[in-house]
Amino acid sequence: MLLDMTSDQEFFRSTTAKFLATHMPVTMLRQLREHPTGFDPDYWRRGAELGWTALLADPDGHGISGRPLVDLTLIANEFGTHSAPGPLAAVNVVVRALHDTGAHPEVLDELTSGAAIATWCRAPSGPDGELRIRSDGGDLVIDGACRPVESASAARYLLVAGRTDNGPTQVLVPAAAPGVSITPLRSIDLVRRFDTVVFDNVRVHASAAVGDIDGAGEQLESQLHTALILQSAETVAAMQVGFDMTARWADDRYSFGRPLASYQALKHRFADMKMWLEASHAIADAAAAAVEDRRPDAGVLARAAAAYTGEYGVELLQDCVQLHGGIGLTFEHDLHLFLRRATVNRMLHATPAQHHRAITEHLLSERVSA
Repeated sequence: MLLDMTSDQEFFRSTTAKFLATHMPVTMLRQLREHPTGFDPDYWRRGAELGWTALLADPDGHGISGRPLVDLTLIANEFGTHSAPGPLAAVNVVVRALHDTGAHPEVLDELTSGAAIATWCRAPSGPDGELRIRSDGGDLVIDGACRPVESASAARYLLVAGRTDNGPTQVLVPAAAPGVSITPLRSIDLVRRFDTVVFDNVRVHASAAVGDIDGAGEQLESQLHTALILQSAETVAAMQVGFDMTARWADDRYSFGRPLASYQALKHRFADMKMWLEASHAIADAAAAAVEDRRPDAGVLARAAAAYTGEYGVELLQDCVQLHGGIGLTFEHDLHLFLRRATVNRMLHATPAQHHRAITEHLLSERVSA
């Protein structure tokens, strides 16, 4: 990140950095490869005590610096730096939804304390992808499937984004509710887990709604922007670690009596990578500030950040693997941990191409309306 941090922000960031370095070194990440949820509940609870889940629920909206979402990107950045486990973005999306709507305060308390985990079920748009919600007396009934959903197997609550006949609606559903089935998916990330969640005639009381029934469109957009900001901050950090690791390797590794970094062809490639990295920092920070301030261009910048870091993050880290030569392809080397993280982030809330299309459609609609 390119932020000029305050002393409070630096203390907040460094506390998480020290915690992750102590409790989630790369040796631990490899040990967690076969863990069903990728982390233990105590790890998440202790992270919540450090402030991972409470910033967006601050009743005064101040956070650490008066800009809670920007503060939270510091934690996302550390997650990317350490390739850390845990549904940071997913839980905070749910926290923001509950806080902004005033819904289910008892669940919000569970999430901010780390006593429980919640995740966001947001199916792709389209006739075959949307979750359907219908009213039946005083109940809401949910049908459909959603994938990939992060940490659904570890979650106590599911924030379900679907559509009624009249508009988008969100509902908070207990993960153990009758009719909910959760099937693990295979993930290339060693410690992040994803699932398919199927809703088969799942019935909850209408009071389970989060926000207005039929009118959750703006709320869903705000939540998506939050998720994209945290995802971009995490990816940029993974890019930075991979780049720094590769620059050190090129300085230290000799070929024909010269450091690898001295060869002109490699210098050109490093220049490209450095440009992608600095641009990724800049667009991620600019998007975070725009979403924090709820500016009119916040959605475009959030998608632009996700598209740019999604495209160039993976390309940069793939180049880092190649520049390491054969050792970069081994499981024992740490570089693949960051490539895995960036690759998963690239497709979580739409691919770069889909973000580009959404930005284009938005700009065209603005031009037509003008």
